[in-house]
Amino acid sequence: SDEKSSLVYQTIEQSNGFYVNFVEKKYRSRTNIPFRIVTSDVPDEKLETLFIKEAIQSNMIELKGHRAVGGIRVSLYNGIS
Repeated sequence: SDEKSSLVYQTIEQSNGFYVNFVEKKYRSRTNIPFRIVTSDVPDEKLETLFIKEAIQSNMIELKGHRAVGGIRVSLYNGIS
């Protein structure tokens, strides 16, 4: 899971602020990675909804974030490739 999570975190960090992870590095999970899509320094729920719909078309499922927080959540469990 280290390799998978590193790839996701690198993509977020190299997106020039388009994808944002609000969790401090020392508290970040290797199995559940939440992030937001941000435009003009504000989370963009319309783009997040579009991202999730297009992800489903690419067989990436259950990316919707927690109902209390929103955003997107990538889960990297051992049985997931």
